[in-house]
Amino acid sequence: MVKKILGNCYLYLLLLILYLPVVLVIVYSFSNTANFTWSNGFTFDAYIAMFKSSKAPALWDAVKNTFIIAAVSGVASTVLGTTAAIGIFNYKRRARAVVESINQLPVVNSEVVMAVSLLLFFSSLQIPLGYPSLILGHISFCTPYVVLNILPRLEQMDPNIYEAALDLGANPFKAMIKVIIPYIFPSIVSGAVLAFALSMDDFIITQINKGAASGINTLSTFIYSDARVKGLEPFWFAVFSIIFIIMLTTLLVINLRKQKKEDVK
Repeated sequence: MVKKILGNCYLYLLLLILYLPVVLVIVYSFSNTANFTWSNGFTFDAYIAMFKSSKAPALWDAVKNTFIIAAVSGVASTVLGTTAAIGIFNYKRRARAVVESINQLPVVNSEVVMAVSLLLFFSSLQIPLGYPSLILGHISFCTPYVVLNILPRLEQMDPNIYEAALDLGANPFKAMIKVIIPYIFPSIVSGAVLAFALSMDDFIITQINKGAASGINTLSTFIYSDARVKGLEPFWFAVFSIIFIIMLTTLLVINLRKQKKEDVK
């Protein structure tokens, strides 16, 4: 009984620490003040400013860049991560352990080190800074997470299912498409969502590799450049609130659909 109470207290405290700041941002996005007061009363001015203020064109350009880079790098990372995970899974134990360790290096390594390394790599190959460098950088950053997301699912698969498909006349490629891919598909979807979210959220790799002359800003770099000069204005409270609501809604829809499929099975 005591353990249950302590466990619940810990859970509620953790949720409070994680989500109270977000709730405060959402609440004060309707106050249109930067000092967390209600001197202007309840208002939608901060949300209206997203479309009518002088910063609106730059904001929506940054949003467009963010979604383009996240979509392209997310799809590429998912394809590369899925094929890499299947390949790693078929290695022998010793080789597999080595490759898994190499795959984990970008995850545990400092993102600053990775960003600078990518910049040197792009410079040495004369890859232009801008969309090409950002997309390649985000693919390099996100792919290991997709691999780590899919490998546990592969380890749960009964290898006899794949062998049975081969015995029934399927070639290895067809067996992979008809047996392995459907089995790991939930992990592929969650890996794709994770890659998309990581790309959208990334700041360090983007800031270092976007190139000053390219004029490209993503949402994170635009927020940084604006808030560094003017501080956090109510305008940004509204932007943060909408981003959070979109991501929360997306996760809820994915999880609910996944739960419905499991209930049907």
